[in-house]
Amino acid sequence: MKACDSCSGRAEIGKNHNKVPVLQRTIGLLFVYLPILTLPFVFLSAYLTYYHLKLIGGENIKTLSDFLPARSSHRYTLKNQITMDGSFKLSLAQSKLYWILNCTWYCPVSVALFEWHAYLVKLVENWWCPFTHEKKESYNNAKIDKSFWHIYPEDAIKLEPEDRDNEIWNDSNDK
Repeated sequence: MKACDSCSGRAEIGKNHNKVPVLQRTIGLLFVYLPILTLPFVFLSAYLTYYHLKLIGGENIKTLSDFLPARSSHRYTLKNQITMDGSFKLSLAQSKLYWILNCTWYCPVSVALFEWHAYLVKLVENWWCPFTHEKKESYNNAKIDKSFWHIYPEDAIKLEPEDRDNEIWNDSNDK
C-alpha cells in the first residue's frame, strides 16, 4: 500500500505546524532556502533542454515567461504587504521585504522554473519515447505534433495502436 492511499489528497501541514518545536521549524525554514543554491543548475538544465528541442526543429515551445505569473496579479506590494505580529522582534515574518521577496520573487519564480523544466522534459519524452505507460497521460500538457517514431511511416506502423494513435504525440489523431 502506498503511503498516500489513505490520504484525502490534501497534504496536512497547518494543523500540525504549532505542535512542532520552534527549533525544528527553524531548521525546516532553512531547508526552504538551501535549494536556492541549486537554482543556477536548474536554470542551466532547463535552458539546455529548451535549446535541445529548438536545435532538433522544435517550434511553438513555451518559454519560462509562459509559466511566470504576471506581476500585476500579485495582491500585495511593499506598501500594503501584510506581516505577522510576534513577540520575537527579529522574526522575518514581521518584515514586509521578507514577504515580498518570498511571495513575489522566490516562490513564483521557483515554481515557474520547475514547472517549465518538467514541461520541457515531457516534450523530450514525448518526442523520443512515445510509448504509453501508466503515468503518460500526465504528459498531456506537453503535446507535440509528431514523435520521432511518427515521422518515419515505416517505423510508425511498428508501434502498438495505443502508441501510434495517441493524441499526445500524434496530431493526426486529435479528437
